[in-house]
Amino acid sequence: MNRIIVICGIISGVIVSTFMVVSVGACYKQGNFEGNMLLGYAAMLLAFSMVFVGIKNYRDKYSQGVVSFGKAFKIGLYITLVASTVYVIVWLFDYYFFIPDFMDKYTAHLLRQFKAEGPTQAELDKKMVELAGYKDMYKSPLMVILWTYAEILPVGLVVSLISALILKRPGAQVRSV
Repeated sequence: MNRIIVICGIISGVIVSTFMVVSVGACYKQGNFEGNMLLGYAAMLLAFSMVFVGIKNYRDKYSQGVVSFGKAFKIGLYITLVASTVYVIVWLFDYYFFIPDFMDKYTAHLLRQFKAEGPTQAELDKKMVELAGYKDMYKSPLMVILWTYAEILPVGLVVSLISALILKRPGAQVRSV
């Protein structure tokens, strides 16, 4: 089981991290982050297909075609944790070594979007304070790690839950006549 978790987790992490680095790099270079979120979550869903593969592989090859919901969810959870950790490590490396002013460009993009909505000056001031708070939080490596996990973990948990529901196959049950 550990082998399946590590292999599927690393493959999933590499897939989602590759999409992230390429898309963030393109958006960062253009200064336009439109559509990046949708692409990012689509990449996460694609990458987390390895959760389904891992659970099915365990059930069919190592558990005689039987797996409980709890065991399936646990396998999915561990694959999600491995993939998410790879994603967080890659983001930290990318952020600190290649795009340390990412938050400046991203918050500027968000501010431009907000201004296009025609806010009042009070609303604009409030938004500027909010965005400054995000930039301040991103100064702490711990907050960068927490925000990055918060971005990817929920998607993996949902995929793990759905995969466990689909793939659970209880053992043979004794019928009374």
